[in-house]
Amino acid sequence: MSEHTPIGLENPTAPVSAVTHSGNFHLDETLGYVILHYALAPDGDLRGRVTGTGPDGRLAFTRTRSPERIAAADIVFDVGGKYDPATGRYDHHMKEKPLREDGTPYSAAGLLWKDYGMAAIRSILKNPAPEPEVAAIWQSLDRSLVLPIDLDDNGVTKMGKLSLADIVSACRPTWDTVELYGPDAAKTRETEGFANAAVAVAGHLVNMIDRVRASLKAESRVLAAYAQAEDKRILLMETGMPTEKVIFDHDLPVVYVVSPAAPDRWNVKAIPPVRGDFGQRVSLPEAWRGLDGATLASVSGVADAVFAHPARFICGAASRAGALKMAQLALEIDAEQAKS
Repeated sequence: MSEHTPIGLENPTAPVSAVTHSGNFHLDETLGYVILHYALAPDGDLRGRVTGTGPDGRLAFTRTRSPERIAAADIVFDVGGKYDPATGRYDHHMKEKPLREDGTPYSAAGLLWKDYGMAAIRSILKNPAPEPEVAAIWQSLDRSLVLPIDLDDNGVTKMGKLSLADIVSACRPTWDTVELYGPDAAKTRETEGFANAAVAVAGHLVNMIDRVRASLKAESRVLAAYAQAEDKRILLMETGMPTEKVIFDHDLPVVYVVSPAAPDRWNVKAIPPVRGDFGQRVSLPEAWRGLDGATLASVSGVADAVFAHPARFICGAASRAGALKMAQLALEIDAEQAKS
């Protein structure tokens, strides 16, 4: 994260000019522009600012290779041959590249994320969040989104097909655009392509931030439910949400998660021995396998039992009490079988 006050953040109303290079574009400068948009001028038109058809807010953005325009800009990224954040310079193409603590080279997106990512997150979140939560979201996206872009843009590890980098590349004009349409139309297509890429990247960034926010909220609720559980092997959740990541991240001895699946359905889901794997720490009873309705109710002894999956990893009942009873019975049956 930033060790100084980045340009534009010390005064939330002062106009700011930002420049990146024209010509062929990639994911790192596209995300860099999106980060600056949300950090400095989210009230502006993300696409219209690029194409000249919408309000800029306080952020003027230009794609150019003109030395004069680059020198005059407040913020310059992915071009200019200099990394000096105190003066708003964020290039990474020099011989002595700016590096992460582990030696990984930064991309322009990584450098801007370091300085402007927290401000962008605050802008994107619909409700104000405490700083530790903003920092946790920043860290999560730095690891899952920005670092892979750093690696890809510096030729360390390719992101691969159907990645965000591939989506941005697909927005670029084809090699024969000038030949087919002429230089003026080709320039217009390049500008529109960058604008389209920025919209796609912005949507992805917003969605990722919201998912990390929700994940942190789920973690808090799962840990609270676990603390209240009488039998630590059964996690009773009053609302359906992802639980497996929290269980494995915190090494919880949970065997079954009981949670609502619909207004008239509560499920019991078995936790796998390894996160994301098939199999179960404790499979549901063999006698329940593939049964449903009255047959399952009779065999299990739970009057409102609804179904038991043939793979023995999930079952359900019509009520919270019924599902909880199924989880308790499954553990009792497993314990009895272990004795015999």
